[in-house]
Amino acid sequence: MGDASATAILWPAVAMAGLTFLVWIRLYQLRLGEMARKRIDAQDLASVSDSVRLLVDTRASDNFRNLFELPVLFYAGVLLAAQLGVSDLASLALAWAFVGLRAVHSLVHCTWNHVMTRFVAYALATLVLIAFWVRLALALAAA
Repeated sequence: MGDASATAILWPAVAMAGLTFLVWIRLYQLRLGEMARKRIDAQDLASVSDSVRLLVDTRASDNFRNLFELPVLFYAGVLLAAQLGVSDLASLALAWAFVGLRAVHSLVHCTWNHVMTRFVAYALATLVLIAFWVRLALALAAA
């Protein structure tokens, strides 16, 4: 399964980390803007319950948390794929598809937040991640 460079499978993980950093920037752009508009002191947001009570726009912070759920399996899978030398075109396509779909999910979640559009991107990304892990399991079984 090692048709492409062994490190090629790591680039989607780098892109996923980049997406996470972009959402982090968006989170603070929205949060600091809302805090300034409402004159909320940072100390007033010392706990999650305070944030829920005082902040209305949680799109980016909700998405940021999402980026530490299923993507954790993606990062682990990419590292396993690199270790096993599973970086063929199909695995790379699945990895990049996951990143692309998660980018769509983040874009929707952090902007107009249309739930069904977001859900479709999330569901498709999850199916792609399952397929990626099935390929990994088959490669591991063959090793």
